[in-house]
Amino acid sequence: MRIVVLGATGTIGRATVRAFVARGDHVVCIVRDKQRARKLLLGVELREADVTQPASLARDGLRGERFDALVSCLASRTGVARDAWAIDHHAHMNALQAAQEAGVGQIVLLSAICVQKPLLPFQKAKLAFEAALIASGMTYSIVRPTAFFKSLSGQVARVKSGRPYIYFGNGQLTACKPISDDDLGAYLADCIRDESRWNRILPIGGPGPALTPRQHGELIFAALGGAPKFQTMPLGMLKFIRGVLVLLGLFSRKMADKAELAAIGLYYASESMLVLDPETGRYDDAATPSFGTQTLAAHYAQMIAGDVADDRGDHAVF
Repeated sequence: MRIVVLGATGTIGRATVRAFVARGDHVVCIVRDKQRARKLLLGVELREADVTQPASLARDGLRGERFDALVSCLASRTGVARDAWAIDHHAHMNALQAAQEAGVGQIVLLSAICVQKPLLPFQKAKLAFEAALIASGMTYSIVRPTAFFKSLSGQVARVKSGRPYIYFGNGQLTACKPISDDDLGAYLADCIRDESRWNRILPIGGPGPALTPRQHGELIFAALGGAPKFQTMPLGMLKFIRGVLVLLGLFSRKMADKAELAAIGLYYASESMLVLDPETGRYDDAATPSFGTQTLAAHYAQMIAGDVADDRGDHAVF
């Protein structure tokens, strides 16, 4: 099949591209910088285009050619409002228009499970595009993963150096089903051929039961072979920091952006990344599908052994 991919140079995008290549598909990746992308993406065709410019995306990206599907792993880097609406919504609307004009039959969208409870600008931007995609009449699969390994790896180096693992409250305020890049990439790639995933919103997590922040820490200590050490911090402290930044943001764009990042951090510290039951308002582990074979425990062990790198990128904010 002929597949065009947006957001291919990110870790999930690269995993998705690998999955398509392994299936024998012809993959065209639309990138900002072909020189950089050549080092990250193998066995694919690279085309340089600006996804924020409709003319560039159509002329330099899709070129009016036939594609069976467009797959987007594109996401705003920080999640602050102006980036979120520029990428999570406007750029995707450009892609939808270009896909329709080129006669692309199917779109697979990597979204996020947190849009179930949209309190932040990036969540609202993602939801707005989801609605547009559903209303477009195209065949779609909207994939909402729970949490990524890389997002939960920020304290591995800290714990490895002998310091305690930090969590908010009692360490059990939230839970998620972490999924690896490779498992998620395979899931996204299979949406093209699996008709049971067409025209659906698909929450997805990794294998096994949901894990709390305290359990994340226990997994790291287990991989190190040491006794767990924890440090708890009150959630109210994060709320206070955000409040201060909001006030400073009245006078400074930089502080306003930091306030938005603090709001994102507060959200993830207080909300689970699981399917939300609309009737009870509670997050449901059992209702959150599991997929794949790679576990967070194995990922931590590989990080500690130096077999995989800390590749959080902008996730390092959290």
